[in-house]
Amino acid sequence: MKTFRTPASFVLVLAVAASGGWLCAQQIQPLKPMAADAHPSFEVASIKLSDPENTSSGFETRDRTVFIQNETMNAMISYAYGVHAKQIVGAPDWFGTVHFDIKGFGDVPGYPNTKQYLEMLQKLLTDRFELKFHHDRREMSCYGITVAKGGPKMEASKSPNGLQDQTGGSRNGVASWRISSTSMPEFAQFLQFQLDRPVVDQTGLKGKYDFKLAWMKDNAPPSSDPNAPPGFFTAIQEQAGLKVEPSKAEVDVLVIDHVVQPSTD
Repeated sequence: MKTFRTPASFVLVLAVAASGGWLCAQQIQPLKPMAADAHPSFEVASIKLSDPENTSSGFETRDRTVFIQNETMNAMISYAYGVHAKQIVGAPDWFGTVHFDIKGFGDVPGYPNTKQYLEMLQKLLTDRFELKFHHDRREMSCYGITVAKGGPKMEASKSPNGLQDQTGGSRNGVASWRISSTSMPEFAQFLQFQLDRPVVDQTGLKGKYDFKLAWMKDNAPPSSDPNAPPGFFTAIQEQAGLKVEPSKAEVDVLVIDHVVQPSTD
């Protein structure tokens, strides 16, 4: 399961009064967000090689703590800069084979919003991986997202100023996602982690949306359930009112000029 989540966390404080022998739970205020104009870096960050048995991966924050779990350099650059792995040019082979676990803390009080999280990740890639690159433009095969006939079926986000959240998993061959506070460019970027080529938003839709998707995975055994969900692309069309179709477009690429594989803790 891959998680892309940057929520504020509530803290439960348990207190036991020895004289009365009672137990209570008190909810205190959540950690406040970082100042909107803050430009955080990692105050400290540990980098470890991932457990090869671990099947979970993703990017997440809990209060001040930033987690990156079981991700390759391709995935980290993709997330940090909003590109597909195929838009990373001139990378060494280990970009797609070595998996890292990273845990760190921001050097600014509060929890980061998505933009600040990405800024922290970009600085980490520069400082610890010595990443240097330049931009170019190339035409390549991609997927385009357009609005399906009948219009979008998504709800305007109940928390348009909230942090984007894409959380999901699978069970018995059925996968599901919950998409929250997510714009169409952000959804296109998220889809890039699931598909084999870049995804370009061509919907023209503004704002942020909340919606859910459920689909039958390609490797799932045939189901006799008449209520079983459809395949991935059909699910996006039927449940979100969006079409994802093969296309070609000129896209931004990142050409790697220098990088090192860092020492791990």
